[in-house]
Amino acid sequence: MSIQRPAPIQIFHRSNKMKCPYIDGEVEQQLFTEVSGEWAQYQFNRMSQAGFRRSHNIIYRPTCPSCNACKSVRINVNNFDWKKGWKRILRKNSDLTSEIKGINVTDEQYALFKKYVTSRHHDGEMADMSRYDFENMIKLSPVDTRIIEYRDKDNILKAACLTDILPDGWSAVYSFFDSDLRERSFGSFIILDMIQKMENEYLPYVYLGYWIKDSAKMAYKERFTPLEYYDKGHWNKL
Repeated sequence: MSIQRPAPIQIFHRSNKMKCPYIDGEVEQQLFTEVSGEWAQYQFNRMSQAGFRRSHNIIYRPTCPSCNACKSVRINVNNFDWKKGWKRILRKNSDLTSEIKGINVTDEQYALFKKYVTSRHHDGEMADMSRYDFENMIKLSPVDTRIIEYRDKDNILKAACLTDILPDGWSAVYSFFDSDLRERSFGSFIILDMIQKMENEYLPYVYLGYWIKDSAKMAYKERFTPLEYYDKGHWNKL
């Protein structure tokens, strides 16, 4: 009879206090732990249910000293409200094809990523990422992670999303797209496409990371109703 080894003890740390990038005057601090090896996916699955997110091989959650504004949010796919505006965005992008590419990093992906962060987030940390940094962001994942690519009829890459795979849905880690084509609403389209994919897979959730009520940068997440947020040990309807 084989004896199953117990999961290793998880050791958590607190990051240094930093200036909050979302709320003026607030201080940001993270609770985090490293995951690796054969138990990484199991640990990540469980912590995702408690509002944690992943970056590289680090799982983290805000634990700010004087603020509790960050809420981990997810879309309830089974009850999603397909408004006319959402269907219009799908029609705008009906010429695109999507493909799950695993974690194979290409120069084309990096070029699109660099164009996106330079135009949309030029003052952020990711604006200075080299191709090596970009590749590490993807390949250092210790869990089931894939890049979803979206191409036009000429096979030109127009959008992509780094995605973590969970037992109950997909978690959108980072999306990037051709920022010149604003009329396409690629950011919303990627989320809508994920919702459709989860409907087809009979999985209930699309995880969108953190949301702050008073942050203009995160306001778009509120539109994907019904949205659920994690607080005090439970997922609640927003």
